[in-house]
Amino acid sequence: MSDETFEVVPIAHVVGGRREPTDDHWAGTEAIIRIDDPRFTEESVQGLDSFSHLEVVFRFHLTDQTDLHFGARSARDNPEWPKVGIFGHRNMRRVNWLGVSRTRLLRVDGLDLHVAELDAVDGTPVLDIKPWFAEFGPRGPVQQAAWSTEMLKEYF
Repeated sequence: MSDETFEVVPIAHVVGGRREPTDDHWAGTEAIIRIDDPRFTEESVQGLDSFSHLEVVFRFHLTDQTDLHFGARSARDNPEWPKVGIFGHRNMRRVNWLGVSRTRLLRVDGLDLHVAELDAVDGTPVLDIKPWFAEFGPRGPVQQAAWSTEMLKEYF
């Protein structure tokens, strides 16, 4: 086990959109990623408006940190779905409480990034923002468990 630790400081926060995290129906949800770290100026987002999507790394700040399960469990506690380990889930119960979302960039207004379908809520600390490059997407056929397709049919 590594004893390495590091500090991560938010560079932005989510403004608007949903106030409560929910499991489904994120389609159409719009919010602003407001870059509020004083080290950044509008030059920091120069050229970003050439991209349609962003990859956003954020912290699940509303999660009960005592609600962490290292063992296998069924997604959403649905007994119809198989039990999978912590790394087979993409939920908010993460060891380091980090989330990753790909969101549509609607427009850039100063240091406000207007986005759609970011599955993070108002007040969420944003740790990093990257433009989505198609070449970094999956290569080759994509395979996923049938239960995940069923679970996410109403996510967006």
